[in-house]
Amino acid sequence: MSETAKEPKPSIDELRAEIKQTRADLGETVQALAAKADVKARAKDQVEVAKVRAREAVATSPVPLPLVLAGLVAVVGIILVVRGRKR
Repeated sequence: MSETAKEPKPSIDELRAEIKQTRADLGETVQALAAKADVKARAKDQVEVAKVRAREAVATSPVPLPLVLAGLVAVVGIILVVRGRKR
C-alpha cells in the first residue's frame, strides 16, 4: 500500500472547539426535528398562512365582499350539515 501523509494530532483547544461546534450542530438538528414533529404548531402555522392569503385575496378581489361572505357562510353551513350527519 502507499503511505499517506500523517496529519498532526489536534490540540486540546482544537478538540474542544470541534466538540463545541458539534454540540451546537446537534442542538440545531434536534430543534429542527422537534419542530417537524410538532404537528399542532405546524397546523397553526398553515392556518395563519391561509388566513393571510385569504385576506389578501379578498382585498384585491373584484368580487364584492358580501358575495364572498355569503359563499363563506354557505361553506360553513355545508360543513356543519355533513358533520351532523356523521354523528
